[in-house]
Amino acid sequence: MWYLWLALILMLLFIVASLAVKVVKQYEQGVLFRLGKVIGVRQAGLTLIIPFVDVLNRVSLRIVTMPIQSQGIITRDNVSVDVSAVAYYRIVDAEKSVVAIENVGAAINQIAQTTLRKVVGQHTLDETLSETDRINIDIKTILDVATEDWGVQVTLVELKDIQLPESMKRAMARQAEAEREKRAKIIAAEGEALAADALGSAADIMMAHPLALQLRNLQTLVELGVDKNSTVVFPAPLMSTIGELGTFLARENNAASAVAPSTSGRGVTPVVNGTPLATTTP
Repeated sequence: MWYLWLALILMLLFIVASLAVKVVKQYEQGVLFRLGKVIGVRQAGLTLIIPFVDVLNRVSLRIVTMPIQSQGIITRDNVSVDVSAVAYYRIVDAEKSVVAIENVGAAINQIAQTTLRKVVGQHTLDETLSETDRINIDIKTILDVATEDWGVQVTLVELKDIQLPESMKRAMARQAEAEREKRAKIIAAEGEALAADALGSAADIMMAHPLALQLRNLQTLVELGVDKNSTVVFPAPLMSTIGELGTFLARENNAASAVAPSTSGRGVTPVVNGTPLATTTP
């Protein structure tokens, strides 16, 4: 019978040893309670406790990724948007995370949602879309202050998705299109101004050097001849042509006014270019 007692004692010792020996992993810390009172924090490795007296709570020190579900938020300029985000945090004080709060993950999730609504609601829609970095920093700062007493450090907060109403998307598309049209018109106007300046400079040079205009006319003829056109256009200076036409018309008017009927003679003395011709009397 003694060997039965020996086997029973060995089994009891094995059970007690299995209850007394605890292993804390490298990324964990153990908070040791003895009769409900915190004794201390156990680092990674093998830890011995008193069975049925001590309780060892393991706390992970790794960074936790926590998605913040989409929140319906009204911005400062009264636009309804749905914003979702993601937060990263880790426990830096294992004892506080166990003693100060019941459930760290649930608490951070709830306070992150309220903080997201509060911070985004203080900005306009344009600021929310363009200044996401500043919003992320504001949310992280508020969460750091709130979770400091819990032994938690928020390492990063990022806005993940911003859903806009369809009407607002169409309005923003029209705004972007109008902005591009404005820029196109400004660029075209600047090009016209530069072209006009260059043409003015070219006109001044041609006035100083009349031969330059003839060379330009010859170049135009060469460009027209490239396409093998059947019609050849000879450009001529417009102002000089108008001046010559005016001189011709003035000369013709003078000649017509010189030929007038004579009221004192029996005949008419013809005048050509201001010179009277010889006449004969019958």
